Amino acid sequence: MSLYRDEAIVLRTHKLGEADRIVTLLTRQHGKVRAVGKGVRRTTSRFGSRLEPFMHVDLQLSTGRNLDIVTQAETLGPYGRPIAEDYALYTVGTVMLETAERLVEAEHEPALQQYWLLVGAVRALATREHTPGLVLDSYLLRALAVAGWAPSFADCARCGEPGPHHAFNVQSGGAVCARCRPPGSASPAPETFALLAALISGDWVVADASAERHRGEAAGLVAAFSQFHLERRLRSLPHVERV
Repeated sequence: MSLYRDEAIVLRTHKLGEADRIVTLLTRQHGKVRAVGKGVRRTTSRFGSRLEPFMHVDLQLSTGRNLDIVTQAETLGPYGRPIAEDYALYTVGTVMLETAERLVEAEHEPALQQYWLLVGAVRALATREHTPGLVLDSYLLRALAVAGWAPSFADCARCGEPGPHHAFNVQSGGAVCARCRPPGSASPAPETFALLAALISGDWVVADASAERHRGEAAGLVAAFSQFHLERRLRSLPHVERV
């Protein structure tokens, strides 16, 4: 039996037997890991509360044949409770965890950028640094960009003609010029394009100052773009409250 340590965000859990729990983790060094927390559902467990979704933890694990085993857990970021106690935060956070798990498919393959992106997004959500919907849309755009699907919000995604342009097409990869515009493309407001660009670049001054109607329009485009590239529906996305 070999031991290793790593930091992780807890993505998902489900019950195993009478007292154990299988925990899906996104770790800093080992990518996605599935591990067993033995006895963590008992009230006497030393670290059961640390192995809940959204928790940022430092773990010691032992390698197993099929699943690793959590032997120690220390809290780095206690994000589980503040997110779980607020429905708006919880629904947004659940979409982020589902997206991270979908994007990091293979187990034990490092995904450092996705890890740090998720840690930052969950922290921003738990501490209410920005409106939950903006945090979600920024995370989705950045996570997809890291995965190789970076949308264009200025130059034409098809021919590269410099923008600004007035149409957005999900299948084409973002903004499209008048010549390249396919039928059925959306026509977002210029302010919506500016908000989308701010969300993917992390310009929170612009994003926080945006109007509600432009946030709603941007959210619809981000949802469509995300689900197109993830190739199937995000189950948790319809539950997000957009206020």
